[in-house]
Amino acid sequence: MSATTAWVAGFRSAVISPYEQVKLAESRAFADETVRQPLHLAGGGEQFRIRLTNLYGQAPLVVGAARVALRKTGNEIITETDTVLRFDGADQLTIPVGGAAISDPVELAGTAGTDLMLSLYLPEPTGLATFSHQPSEIAYVTEGNVTAEANLAAAEEVPARFFVTGVDVLAPADTPVAVALGDSWFEGVGSTMSANLRSVDALNSRLDRGWVVNQGIGGNRLLTNEIGIPGLDRFSRDVLSVPGVSRMLINFGINDLILGGMSGEPAATTDELIAGFTEIARRAHDAGLIIHAATIGPYAGCVYPGMPLEETQPTRREVNEWLRTTDVFDAVFDVARAVEDPDRPGFIHPAFDSGDGMHLNDAGYRAMAETVDIAALFG
Repeated sequence: MSATTAWVAGFRSAVISPYEQVKLAESRAFADETVRQPLHLAGGGEQFRIRLTNLYGQAPLVVGAARVALRKTGNEIITETDTVLRFDGADQLTIPVGGAAISDPVELAGTAGTDLMLSLYLPEPTGLATFSHQPSEIAYVTEGNVTAEANLAAAEEVPARFFVTGVDVLAPADTPVAVALGDSWFEGVGSTMSANLRSVDALNSRLDRGWVVNQGIGGNRLLTNEIGIPGLDRFSRDVLSVPGVSRMLINFGINDLILGGMSGEPAATTDELIAGFTEIARRAHDAGLIIHAATIGPYAGCVYPGMPLEETQPTRREVNEWLRTTDVFDAVFDVARAVEDPDRPGFIHPAFDSGDGMHLNDAGYRAMAETVDIAALFG
């Protein structure tokens, strides 16, 4: 590594425990199976290294073989780019319970928007996998060690991501990297599967320099546990640990207001949310980071039962007015106004609604991305 280059994050995948009460998807276990997964790069370079995790595992994770290649289409790889992935020189490894591993560097050129295909052979029973439950992407699973096969014709398609937390790229040392920390409106729930049309993807398409890596978790809250540890607690793990990070964006609030209602928990109050937003801004600034915050998007049309939709609208309005006028953040991007139906306050505009009244569609995520002041974020 030269003085003018450094390892920075080119892809991130925030993970959750397989034992949490995930409402829309569940983890799974593997044994004598290959898992092939697309990793969509926010930024490119000439060398890569892959980050694996067994953070929430209850048994050691045995990786019998690992390979990486560029994606051709579907689960098919470009065979001439297929490369063995090694860890401290070995092509097999065991990751202890709660542990992680970083691969040796791989000479493989890829630009922003490239899909790497990571193939892992898992010979031993894994137990339920540490995973990302709604990444808007498919993992391909099949029997045996077929990591070197060009096409996994009989593979099962699973809409989740397993055991991987990131890709580092060797890039110019002054490359600006931002982390998008938040919930499903960053992770991309409601966007077209495998199309890379999440709000963070749309934001990256607007950039002339630098990139934003996606640490969204569907169902995540700022203040309390639900799906994934709270955003406040994720700050160290999912922001400060990201190589090269100098900026961040946050999108929280909907789940703090309504998701707990499904299990009888009270909604967050205005004061609690303002205190949480203020605290994460303080931590970011203490770490030398620029931080941009989103207003809380509309959800009054949510179709999922058991949520306090009407009762929490005053809190949402109060917090959003505070967000629009506070100076605790470096900038605020007004997602709420951009995607709300002007004829029905509190509801997503029909042109931006994925169909469930709570998540955006592809056009909505583009509109969300367009609210970010690029000059302020990367200027």
